[in-house]
Amino acid sequence: MFSELVLDHFKNPRNAGTLPSATAQIQTTNPACGDILELAIRVENGLIAEARFLCRGCATSIACASFLTEQLTGKALATANALTAEDISAALGRLPTATFHGAQLAADALKLVLGKLS
Repeated sequence: MFSELVLDHFKNPRNAGTLPSATAQIQTTNPACGDILELAIRVENGLIAEARFLCRGCATSIACASFLTEQLTGKALATANALTAEDISAALGRLPTATFHGAQLAADALKLVLGKLS
């Protein structure tokens, strides 16, 4: 059911933890399943220098949050803002409909955290 990449990010999450020097941080919830994602970023010179997450949820939500932080690091804000749930799902091997909510939670968190920079 899960791609090897999803399983790898779930079993070995990247960038998990808090980010004391965060420029912006948010917490969001998927009301349908109860997953909770906290996302923090540190911005330097218009680039995301660091991204961290904490997630209480299913394997897909954890994997998507881990993947997201890897994708954000070093990216310009405009580039990061263009990342969608569909992009995350596709990069992780096309999540099944039943688990797509993990990608949507990550994308929603990204929009919220970038929105705090305005």
